[in-house]
Amino acid sequence: MVNFRIIWKIIGSLLFIEAFFMAWCLGVALWAQEDDVLAFLLSLILTAGCGFLFLAMGRKAENTLGRRDAYLVVTAAWVIFSLFGMFPFLIHGSITNLTDAFFETMSGFTTTGATIIDDLECLPHGILFWRSLMQWIGGLGIVFFTIAILPSLVGGSVKVFAAEATGPIRAKMHPRLTTNAKWIWSIYLLLTVCCGLAFWMAGMDWFQATNYSMTTTATGGFSIHNEGLVFFHSATVDYVSILFQFLSGVNFTLLYMVVVKMKFSTLLKNSEFKFYISVLVLATLWIMYLLFTRMGYDLELSFRNALFQVVSFMTTTGLFNDEVGAWPHITWIILGVVMYLGGCAGSTSGGFKCVRSVMILKVVRNSFRQILHPNAVLPVKINGQNIQQSKLVSLLAFFALTVLMVLFTVTVMIVAGIDNTNAVTIALSCVSNVGPSLSNQVGPSISWAMLPVYIKWVLCLLMLMGRLEIMTVLVLFTRSFWKEN
Repeated sequence: MVNFRIIWKIIGSLLFIEAFFMAWCLGVALWAQEDDVLAFLLSLILTAGCGFLFLAMGRKAENTLGRRDAYLVVTAAWVIFSLFGMFPFLIHGSITNLTDAFFETMSGFTTTGATIIDDLECLPHGILFWRSLMQWIGGLGIVFFTIAILPSLVGGSVKVFAAEATGPIRAKMHPRLTTNAKWIWSIYLLLTVCCGLAFWMAGMDWFQATNYSMTTTATGGFSIHNEGLVFFHSATVDYVSILFQFLSGVNFTLLYMVVVKMKFSTLLKNSEFKFYISVLVLATLWIMYLLFTRMGYDLELSFRNALFQVVSFMTTTGLFNDEVGAWPHITWIILGVVMYLGGCAGSTSGGFKCVRSVMILKVVRNSFRQILHPNAVLPVKINGQNIQQSKLVSLLAFFALTVLMVLFTVTVMIVAGIDNTNAVTIALSCVSNVGPSLSNQVGPSISWAMLPVYIKWVLCLLMLMGRLEIMTVLVLFTRSFWKEN
């Protein structure tokens, strides 16, 4: 049976954390002396007040979570965070209807980066900072953040981590999960600070650098300018963004081994990282050739724009430094493939994850070998670790569910009158948590506000399932989940 008391207690504590982050935005609003001060003050009071209510509902709860409780609390946390996160938009009037406000907030926390706001530059500093902060919070996971700072709150933290973490393989740096969480968040914070300093040295002011560093390391892609990074017309800014998007797409455990343990050889030995690099290099060279020969770009611009967009799409950041909709159609296919593949497991990026692609390739290789040697025992190994058969079955189930969810969403959108190109790319974009599509109808310079209301709700669900890797959400809709035994 689901233990609702502990769930209410955790949700209440999470709302206090969200109110704490809203207080940061209130500080920015007070500093800028703009009209969003009241919006954040009221949002903070409402969020903290409801936090007290949830804590009261969960009083005397035991700090022990079952597996069902973990899956329910993770999904509920993301939905409730999004519900309360939309208050600043609605109260301030930046977004005037519930659907658009929830869509923007869900897109922020899941680091998808799709926006329904047409004119970003008219927004006050506090609202812009809140959009960036939402993505930074969601980058590594809302509940995972709680494990790092309030380990005693989540007694079944391993189960919670399993429900929220990305990728099929859980790498550990320390025996205690809470120590792991603290180290990973330390790497994330260090990466964000370094990114912000690099942007500042590249010519941004401190507010611009702070916002873009948060959305870059979270691989979210929210911008504070209508043109995105094109606003700066700076090759230096582009290269800084490429570097930190790339690093944010690497498994943070691997970054820990390199930065803290100084074990650089682990990069070259890691199967997933080698696949990640290989796909990036091949896709970049292919698109670079196409831009150089078909678009008339010079060599450096071809290289920079190709590398920027491949890294942006593969890490599911969704930032733009060029009008991709005007590129040759073959580049759309290449970017669509890398967008679906995504970055490494254990990073802030979304997508299918490179480690799953490596696993599928090894399963296919073993299938050919099995034809020639029917009695051979051919295990699937990743970095010397033998992958259990149950994980391979889960991998195929995950792949099938992803395809089915994309096909269902594409069908619904085509019925709604959306063209085929946009229907496919929007569905892939949301399930991979990328944000923009590749068509010139919905892209870097045009918001998603034109989509029908019910399509936006479908996409909200798809973004949530993409961030929590589908199973965590869909298991709640099975009859066996709610059975007592």
